[in-house]
Amino acid sequence: MPEACICRSFIPLFGLMPARKLTVAVALNPALYAGLFPPANHETLAQLAVLKFQEQEERLSEQDLIDLVQDCEVVISGWGTPPFSAAALEAAPHLKLIAHSAGSIKRLLPPHVFEAGIKVVHAAAAIAPAVAEMTLLLMLMCRRNVHRISQQMQAGVPWPQGDSLGHELAGSRVGVIGAGHTGRQVMRLLQALDAEIWVYDPYLPAARAHALGARRVSLAEVMRDCPIITVQAPPTRETRHMIGKELLDQIQDGALFINTARSHVVDGDALYASLRENRYQAALDVFDTEPLPPDSRLRGLPNVTLTPHMAGKSANARVRQGALIADELRRYAQGEPLTQEVTLDMLDTMA
Repeated sequence: MPEACICRSFIPLFGLMPARKLTVAVALNPALYAGLFPPANHETLAQLAVLKFQEQEERLSEQDLIDLVQDCEVVISGWGTPPFSAAALEAAPHLKLIAHSAGSIKRLLPPHVFEAGIKVVHAAAAIAPAVAEMTLLLMLMCRRNVHRISQQMQAGVPWPQGDSLGHELAGSRVGVIGAGHTGRQVMRLLQALDAEIWVYDPYLPAARAHALGARRVSLAEVMRDCPIITVQAPPTRETRHMIGKELLDQIQDGALFINTARSHVVDGDALYASLRENRYQAALDVFDTEPLPPDSRLRGLPNVTLTPHMAGKSANARVRQGALIADELRRYAQGEPLTQEVTLDMLDTMA
């Protein structure tokens, strides 16, 4: 989970534009492009580049990608772009930069892309604030039982009482698993709310944890001693099912377990068995199978809040993603250092 800058917004500062225009293939369907590059962002790209667009609304096939990227120096990729095969790279001998407008890149960009000397940037830092804000929302809502109280009132209960007292986030101990882009953003929000932050991440330097107001602890300590736990770890070989039955059994009665990262990190069978005991709440935004099947065993569990992998989706995030990519293209065109570059040695510890 390597270090990288996280910014709340990305506002390109354009001075002198480059003497030459880039040739850029936009491997995004028109609707996604419109969300990422509204007029201001599109105008920025248009000043920088000659843009080559895909025409169909459907996802590109491998052959479509090959046809699109020929003779282009830069490709803007995103959700729905097919993986860059060896054939796609061979068809684009002038390709120097892939600017991925989303976060996760492993499926899209295998090692041979990096080995060919092609630079890669991504927009994970632009998505992180939305995921962090959604994570905070789930903490506040579930700890104060807002969703359950609303359901009772909608059902006709005149003035719900009982277990509706709830708990404040200020002063609560929150365990954050993973200190990548989103994990660090979550900790910044928690620090502002005076929460006690514990963090597990073997790659997080002590000085960085201190700057984030967090105490570095083991994964077992997070699972055992934190009444609020949020998973922010990436899907890697190292993290696959690292949270299994033994750790889930350690969760405190009445605690809250959140996963807005990837289901890959948690053993799904063990989680379901643990949740059936109804000892603690869970808020899950990610699942082994997506969309979540109608007959999923998670549906109907009274202690589980389900959302459809929406934590990183907001109108604001989309615009930030496009602005970040436009600024990275400006930097590339003007020979400036890239701020969101991904290198081959980073792949093992990121999504």
